[in-house]
Amino acid sequence: MQTLFSFSPSQTERIAGTFAQSLCGGSVVAFTGGLGAGKTTFIRGLVRGLGNPADVSSPTYAIVNDYGGDPHIYHFDMYRVTSAEDLQSTGFFDYMDGKSVLLIEWSENIKDELPEHTIFVDLLPGATEDARIIQIREGEET
Repeated sequence: MQTLFSFSPSQTERIAGTFAQSLCGGSVVAFTGGLGAGKTTFIRGLVRGLGNPADVSSPTYAIVNDYGGDPHIYHFDMYRVTSAEDLQSTGFFDYMDGKSVLLIEWSENIKDELPEHTIFVDLLPGATEDARIIQIREGEET
């Protein structure tokens, strides 16, 4: 597990941009953290780090935002997904094509359905309002 510290949203975006360099088509990145933890901020930096100029916003009501690009990027918000049936109805499994990057907020709601090679990014509150502790781990490593 890698632990990083951010003291501002812009620093969180820079950390994410650097992290993005380790990703490729087929990467699945699952985010955890409470409301306002910085998940969408991290994803904005990650998308930019992959060279994609998309306007990143949380897909809370749409469930998935399609940012296109090479690699193709899909951004999911699973906050409202509460069952395997809900997940199936989103078409989520169709996006796992081995070529796209999948970024999943509120991934704890679908943890049993995530592929084995999933990378987890946990965003935890730091000592100040804008500070974050960012933990990056692969698979079920704890």
